[in-house]
Amino acid sequence: MAPTAGRESWLDGTESSGTTPLETPTATPLATPISARSVRWEKDVEDAAAGALQRPLLYKRGTNTTSQMAIVGANTCPIESLDYEIVENDVYNQDWRSRGKLQIFQYQVLKWVLALLVGVVVGLVGFFSNIAVENIAGFKLLLTGDLMLQNRYLAAFELYIGCNAVLAAAAAALCAYVAPAAAGSGIPEVKAYLNGIDAHSILAPSTLLVKILGSVLGVSAGFVLGKEGPMVHTGSCVASLLAQGGSRKYGLTWNWIRYFKNDLDRRDLITCGAAAGVAAAFRAPVGGVLFALEEVTSWWRSALLWRTFSTTAVATMVLHALITYCRGGHCGLFGKGGLIMFDLSSRQATYTATDLAAVVLLAVLGGLLGALFNFLVDRVLRAYSIVNEKGACYKIVLTVTISVITSCCTFGLPWLTACTPCPPELASKCPTIGRSGNFKNFQCPPGQYNALASLFFNTNDDAIRNLFSAGYDREFGVSTLLTFFTTVYTLGLLTYGVAVPSGLFIPVILSGASFGRLAGTLLGSVSGLDPGLFALLGAAAFLGGTMRMTVSVCVILLELTNDLLLLPLIMLVLLIAKTVADCFNKGVYEQIVRMKGLPYLEVHAEPCTRSLVAGDVVSGPLVTFSSVERVGTVVHTLRSTGHNGFPVIEDPPFAPAPELCGLVLRSHLLVLLQGRIFTSDRVKTGAAEVFRRLAPFDFAKAGSGKGIKVDDLDLTEEEMDMYMDLHPITNRSPYTVVENMSLAKAAVLFRGLGLRHMCVLPRTQGFRLLNQMKNNLMMHMKRRKL
Repeated sequence: MAPTAGRESWLDGTESSGTTPLETPTATPLATPISARSVRWEKDVEDAAAGALQRPLLYKRGTNTTSQMAIVGANTCPIESLDYEIVENDVYNQDWRSRGKLQIFQYQVLKWVLALLVGVVVGLVGFFSNIAVENIAGFKLLLTGDLMLQNRYLAAFELYIGCNAVLAAAAAALCAYVAPAAAGSGIPEVKAYLNGIDAHSILAPSTLLVKILGSVLGVSAGFVLGKEGPMVHTGSCVASLLAQGGSRKYGLTWNWIRYFKNDLDRRDLITCGAAAGVAAAFRAPVGGVLFALEEVTSWWRSALLWRTFSTTAVATMVLHALITYCRGGHCGLFGKGGLIMFDLSSRQATYTATDLAAVVLLAVLGGLLGALFNFLVDRVLRAYSIVNEKGACYKIVLTVTISVITSCCTFGLPWLTACTPCPPELASKCPTIGRSGNFKNFQCPPGQYNALASLFFNTNDDAIRNLFSAGYDREFGVSTLLTFFTTVYTLGLLTYGVAVPSGLFIPVILSGASFGRLAGTLLGSVSGLDPGLFALLGAAAFLGGTMRMTVSVCVILLELTNDLLLLPLIMLVLLIAKTVADCFNKGVYEQIVRMKGLPYLEVHAEPCTRSLVAGDVVSGPLVTFSSVERVGTVVHTLRSTGHNGFPVIEDPPFAPAPELCGLVLRSHLLVLLQGRIFTSDRVKTGAAEVFRRLAPFDFAKAGSGKGIKVDDLDLTEEEMDMYMDLHPITNRSPYTVVENMSLAKAAVLFRGLGLRHMCVLPRTQGFRLLNQMKNNLMMHMKRRKL
């Protein structure tokens, strides 16, 4: 659980238990655990005690808006965790007992209907994004090209740079003023959400709208970015909107989705949405499933695998059907293709030992350059945070500045390249007159083309298609490829972090493809592989070196090329590039999650936790409730603490000796208080009284910001002196561990089960159990790296 006001966090992975119900929370110093004083990790423990692991990476002013511009070094207190655990209390049991066979069948059918509906919507969004980018960028390049044909070069440059600046300013304004959470890729936020972190506004309807529009405007503005990463975020936002039954704020609600008002079902559907986003971006349904499994999710099961695959299949079929329809000329001047569809032709993939040596060298260099890219992205984001935290206007100015720099590079650098005569065998295709193609005429006379303009004066997707092209090895020279690689590598670093929805897939693929084709051109005398194949392998090397994904990237590239003969080479390149890059730093998304301050819990516990036990990191005094508690005590505790869960103790006269009754959630306490199910005496009322006044769905989780707040309660003094029975809303079977369990083992158990609370019980049992539990019962493991 992320810390909130009045909470102290310990060891970067645990949270203080707070105070007794009648006391105000105070900070309690953390002593060095006895079991860790003589181990080599003592310095880590001392740093934790000094609060070193709690401190943000940067000390900057600003609020947490979940965009990388404002969140670097910002306070993470507003971030809450998600309750993926099923709360098995009387309310939950009554809910399932009250459901008939028809309602259970309806629940199961709705799971599939919503999953397939997410695929349809994401496919439509992907199609809309493709057509919008193709038309906006197409008209911009067509008008600029017409002016170039008339030798009005200055007017063409002014039009080109003006259009890009306006589009960039519009995208930045949307992100800065409407939905700051829409800026950036969105994959780190989705990754954190599926790990259990409910960061503010990352899946809000406004974020969805700005993500779509801002991505279209940003890509059309000529930035070195892509909309593949934003498509993952878009799919997650669509799934979240459907899973929570719409949005009350915008008047879009559906009561028949009430079964899904819990974090568990929402998480499953959002996983389907993230996978559908990848499928819609690359037309790779299997790659989308593997991407969700390998990169973003922390929890997986076979039923979710089948449902996710169905979602990606539907998204791909919808997108394919619409693209096929448009290729018949029914979608206007620029509606005959999808710019993010890299339809690569099959190529011969026979290779010798010399070819393998060249491929291994390419993979090693790709891993090194990928690790360097991650290092520089970290530095660029830190520098941009200084500017962006000053306000929305500064974000827009920074975005427009990067747009002007990009426009000057893409329009100006081709002038430094000499024109090349068109090859006689390609007379029908060279030069290209229009928006896209391999042989751009630019300022060259008839019968000649500008090789650098064929890459720069194009959309990013068409540039990738040109680099992947095969059949004419002398299309791009060494100087052209070296200039393009250096420029794109630099602009990709400068662009990521501005206030527009921006993905890293396209910059990385562009850099890798140009570097790979450059290597193929240089090694042409010793290797028989096609330069286009080298470009594909270079893209794979850069993807492995930056994002550290192997299986999903391999399948995505295979689905793009439709050639299984490339499988051994792609696997070899990805494994080598990832291994080399892992020697220097982590993947780019892991770095961004850490920079944002999102309390992400890693798969593997830190080595120092193997020398600690669970009892070493708990702290007290603990906030507990009696099974029948005074209303005033509950209200005061909720106001004075920020805890989400509280242990409930069964004590006399309801039990012969104090014992753990279970765990009660803050949200359920607030529902019970609002329902005013009180008694004048300290007696059990049972579940019947609760069900007489409240329905099980009253305890369902509300949408973001729609839950009951303790300040909303208007209780009289007489009601504050009454009692409330907590048995009906208490989870009688919370996950517990003994205090001598290894902290590493407890952390793996905590993450693997998707928990938010874990009780640490003492080994000693008996009449004095309550006093011991007040010192070391609850371990609120906040979802941060231990």
